[in-house]
Order: sequence, then C-alpha cells, then structure tokens
Amino acid sequence: MSKKLKTNVARLLDTAGIHYELVPYEVDESDLSAVHVAAQLGENPEQVFKTLVLEGNKTRYFVCIVPGDSEIDLKKAAAASGNKNCALIHQKDLLSVAGYIRGACSPIGMKKHYPSFIHRLCEDFPHIYVSAGQRGVQLKIAPRDLITVTEAVVAELI
Repeated sequence: MSKKLKTNVARLLDTAGIHYELVPYEVDESDLSAVHVAAQLGENPEQVFKTLVLEGNKTRYFVCIVPGDSEIDLKKAAAASGNKNCALIHQKDLLSVAGYIRGACSPIGMKKHYPSFIHRLCEDFPHIYVSAGQRGVQLKIAPRDLITVTEAVVAELI
C-alpha cells in the first residue's frame, strides 16, 4: 500500500489492531454523495455509510453513521442520543468540530470523541464502507469492529 493512501484513520486502526482495507475511488467534486461513492466502488449503496455530525439540544455534538442511500430521521437520532431535538451541524463548522471536510468525514479519529450511533442495518453485512478521512479513500471494515473502535450504539436512525 502506498504511503499516500495511509490515512490517520488507518494508523489509528493499526494501533488498535483492527483489520480493515483502504479502498481508493475516483472523486467527483460535484458529487460527494455516498451513493456516488458506492457506484465508484461497485457496491450496494446500503453498505456505504455516511458519517453525519449533529448537535442536540442537551448533549451538544454527536455522530450518526447511516446507509448512504438513506436520509437520517432527526427525531430518531434525537431519541437515540438522549435529546429532545437535534440538527445537522453547518457544513462550515465540520472542520472545526470534527477535524474533517465534507466528503471525507470519518467516524474514526475526530478531534474529540463524540457519542456515536450507527444504524442497525450495518449488522446485515459482513463489511461496510465509511470514509477513511480523506476524499478518494474508503475504509472497508467489519461493522462490529467499527462499533468497537467508535464505541457506537446500534440504533434505528432512518
């Protein structure tokens, strides 16, 4: 594997002894969606998860990891996280809050550890994909390993 592909996320997983694969794809700056990434990878969009950072009225920031072809249900996300309501953070705040840019937000290695929730559909697959922390690289990982490393709670989010 080339040094260029080795992301900070990969280094964190190496340190934790977690098995993963870095999978490159062609970036389209006009379409950074998980559905587009799934098409580039030749994978089912349900298996390519997107990482969303939200802000709750009680708990402040938290992370939701949902299938790429789905929209998050904010009421379900709020309930799962112990909030009455929540909203996605503004795109302009993503770098300062999470340490990632749009299209490269990984649930692993954020600036701080935020409570994380992953949609229950992840358990239906032997592996899923999430961003590896930079555009053009996805992380192929077993759902249970992702849940372990992020300390995520499996929940109904869509």
